[in-house]
Amino acid sequence: MPNFLLELGTEELPASFVAGSAQQWQHLIPATLAEQSLTNDSINVYATPRRLAVLIKGLPIKQLDRTEDVKGPPASSAFKDGKPTKAAEGFAKKQGVEIDALEVRATDKGDFVFVLKQIPGRMTADILTELVPQWINKLEGKRFMRWADGDLKFPRPIRSIAALLDDTVLPIALVSGSDTVKSDRISQGHRVLHPQPVSIRQAEDYVECLRAACVEVDRTQRKIQIKAQVEAAATKQSGYADITEDLLEEVTDLVEWPNAVIGNFDEEFLMLPPEVITTIIVTNQRYFPILKSPDYPELLPYFITISNGDPAKSAIIAAGNERVVRARLADGQFFYKADLAKPLEDYLPKLETVTFQEDLGTVREKVDRLCKIANLITTQLQITDEEQAYIERAALLCKADLVTQMVYELPEMQGIMGQKYALACGEPESVATAIFEHYLPKAAGGNLPQTLTGQVVAIADKLDTLVSIFGLGMLPTGSSDPFALRRAANAITNIIWAAQLPINLHQLLAEVVAEFTAARPQTSAELLSQLYEFFLQRIRTLLQEEKNVDYDLVNAVLGENDPEYTERALRDLLDALERALFLQQIRNDKTLDRIYETVNRSTRLAAQGDLDKVQLEPKTAVKPELFQKSSEQAFYDAVVQLVPQTLLSKQTRNYQLLVDSLTEIAPAVSSFFDGPESVLVMDSDPEIKRNRLNLLGLLRNHARVLADFGAIVKG
Repeated sequence: MPNFLLELGTEELPASFVAGSAQQWQHLIPATLAEQSLTNDSINVYATPRRLAVLIKGLPIKQLDRTEDVKGPPASSAFKDGKPTKAAEGFAKKQGVEIDALEVRATDKGDFVFVLKQIPGRMTADILTELVPQWINKLEGKRFMRWADGDLKFPRPIRSIAALLDDTVLPIALVSGSDTVKSDRISQGHRVLHPQPVSIRQAEDYVECLRAACVEVDRTQRKIQIKAQVEAAATKQSGYADITEDLLEEVTDLVEWPNAVIGNFDEEFLMLPPEVITTIIVTNQRYFPILKSPDYPELLPYFITISNGDPAKSAIIAAGNERVVRARLADGQFFYKADLAKPLEDYLPKLETVTFQEDLGTVREKVDRLCKIANLITTQLQITDEEQAYIERAALLCKADLVTQMVYELPEMQGIMGQKYALACGEPESVATAIFEHYLPKAAGGNLPQTLTGQVVAIADKLDTLVSIFGLGMLPTGSSDPFALRRAANAITNIIWAAQLPINLHQLLAEVVAEFTAARPQTSAELLSQLYEFFLQRIRTLLQEEKNVDYDLVNAVLGENDPEYTERALRDLLDALERALFLQQIRNDKTLDRIYETVNRSTRLAAQGDLDKVQLEPKTAVKPELFQKSSEQAFYDAVVQLVPQTLLSKQTRNYQLLVDSLTEIAPAVSSFFDGPESVLVMDSDPEIKRNRLNLLGLLRNHARVLADFGAIVKG
């Protein structure tokens, strides 16, 4: 069974496209082969900075022959008096069959003409020749370009195509205006170590042919080699390599034949904060730092670069890299010393020269808003005077490092340098830590602030951005969220949940919106409504996607078109989280099944009454003198006994107490509906009917302390 090789030889591709294109082909190619009924033994996609390739083994020589039912015109128009009409003749001609091959079959829409058509399988070579341009043109990525004078687009110009079915070259051509690239069996070796062309005799020889030409096309193998070489190089310096997955992934797509080269820098630069050195080495240069210990970020004056050059020239490569690193570290040292020349607070006036957003003023104005929001938050929290002072100070200083020279040159260092400079000028450690933490989390699932000061300032900062940008009408739409407002709302929610902060978000949003709209011709009610709905959407998403709570249980906690439940969730996010997780737990252990029918049936009927949804006390809602059956009295007595349990459950958030009580009341409710003394709820007497609906409404209200059971779908 034949093997097929396709290799696109290109100019140096962006690292981000190398891995991305390989992943796309790993999905696209098997799908298109399956559509063509082409089986195979294996599909391997290879990618380097100068090529993208696929090797498919075990293909059939041709498709299998197959039959296909083709539906034609209605029998009434295909045959008249038993003779074929022009419609039948045209259909037969189009399908390449004789009239005798036509069959009349009954369908739901009447009798139609059919033909059982024999379709011979096509040659695999012909199909592949057609598929290859599709595989190329369907690749997606950023910054595609055109070259020559044609319309063909790719991240970099395609310079060669190797296309072999076993040892036969398939005729494939890519045309871009006057530039045409035709297929052959020629590939290119390593640009430095093997500049000569590589002739591939058989498709299956591809990987070994390229290895012989100093190109490791297998991305997984390159990654393994790089990791092993970096670790070995660090060991030579009696250190430990700091290998982050992101850097390892990127470097893997920057080289074809990896070679670890050790460089060094002057020890005097170690006086810089380690974060500055690693940012320069890792982020700017894509080098690997070396640590003294795997558990402590103390650096050694060395780095490791993965070269794509000649290993024999490693000393020259190291010297060139060292010059670059030395110059960058010298700049960092200058910025660091200059920034330390004055206390962090002295940078505040300069924030007035930095625009936060055109219609929202400067960063200094944002800091003023942030400080007010932080005070609103601390008003809700029971904290000490000392903690209050730390929060006020951290809120004031949290953006000051943005105008330091170091952060201007290395924006990734915002917050990090603020923490360093705050400590250097004598600010309390709590304040310094909060300056760093208020930017957290930096990505979905990232670390959250761990100190109360950092948590409050982080929430205040993100809340100011949310309210301000919403206030300008710049709401996120679809996938467009330039100010990362969804991430900000997620972060606020997760910080409150993780830190167990008793923050009334409903009230806090109202206060911040009132402050924002006070000086603007805008209706606060509309803005507030938008923010409430936005937060509810984010809470809903977090509960479902991060906390793994079923969608209907989330609806039962947050409410659907239920203002009382919506407000309750925003007033107490901790309670909303606890109720959602508890509901999922009792669904999983089947406890929910024991109360579902009782509560849900009562909830549906209670909707036809007029009892409010918060009343729990039966003595003011139900008249026992109107009871006609013993089941009504039993139901009433059970609800009376339920009241203290529900109140205690609500007060302590021990919702197991409520569920246990609802389980105990279930028999009385079942007798009310279906027992020997069952009643007709919708009695002809309006007073009796209302009395019975109020009984059901009370049960609904007690259950609503946990959830809106009307939103729960029976599993």
